Amino acid sequence: MSASANENAIEHVARQRMSANGAIHYERSGQGEPLLLLHGIGSSLRIWDPVLPMLTSRYDVIAVDLPGHGDSPVLNDDTPDAAGFARALADFMDELGIETAHLAGNSLGGWTALELAKLGRARSVVALSPAGLWRRRAPGYDIVLFRVSRWLARTLLPVAPTVLASSIGRTLFLAHLIGRPWRLPPSAALEAVRTFVQAPGFEPTFRATTRESFADGRQIDVPVTVAWGGRDRVLLPRLARFRDELPPRTRWLTLPGCGHVPTYDDAALVARTILSGTHLAWASGGENRSTPAFHQR
Repeated sequence: MSASANENAIEHVARQRMSANGAIHYERSGQGEPLLLLHGIGSSLRIWDPVLPMLTSRYDVIAVDLPGHGDSPVLNDDTPDAAGFARALADFMDELGIETAHLAGNSLGGWTALELAKLGRARSVVALSPAGLWRRRAPGYDIVLFRVSRWLARTLLPVAPTVLASSIGRTLFLAHLIGRPWRLPPSAALEAVRTFVQAPGFEPTFRATTRESFADGRQIDVPVTVAWGGRDRVLLPRLARFRDELPPRTRWLTLPGCGHVPTYDDAALVARTILSGTHLAWASGGENRSTPAFHQR
């Protein structure tokens, strides 16, 4: 290897980049096997900030902004749904010279990770509260929840810095997404709300993804972990947590105290969950070398 020890040492510093075709904005840090991190709808790669320090010591971590979110432009030449995003990310991986990677995703990012696995591009999948595991179409409850939440966030955005400075304000704004929103730093809360309102790809992605569901995933042949926040108020057990289309050996977990976006609630637990899921790709007999403090169901 031509890189010096000093060069390797600074690989832990995140580097912001744009793919050569201008389709995907990403940050890359760490060293090791590649690990792609995929956020949910109306969000950005910033949701992974709390867990990055615990992942970059073991993996080459690539956190991406999905098309139409963060600093990635809207997807113009494909359907802006999980399958379309997976195809765009497969092209992105080709550009980076990555045939397969470990994948971890939250909400729509979890669904996208499963679609990438169907394309044969995954070494393992960890899906945190993945969208798409509903029957045929998204439940009406979720459609109303997101519509009302986005309207409220857009309406109150001018006063958001003041409102989110208080624990009560953060709870009112983010209780549907975060298990303990009062603990969220005001700056992170403001970033989340602004990103939710300003994501240019939200509307086309929301329309496309709520009209379909994840399907044909039983033949995925890499380890899959699905982990739900114990306080997830977005994807409810009887409406959006069906296992029918997942591989038979899917590991199904609960993350105590965590909401729909668990990285802000318990970063250490989320990191351990991701690491244990990636370890399943090489651990003999399906046993983990780490023991996360989650509940298996």
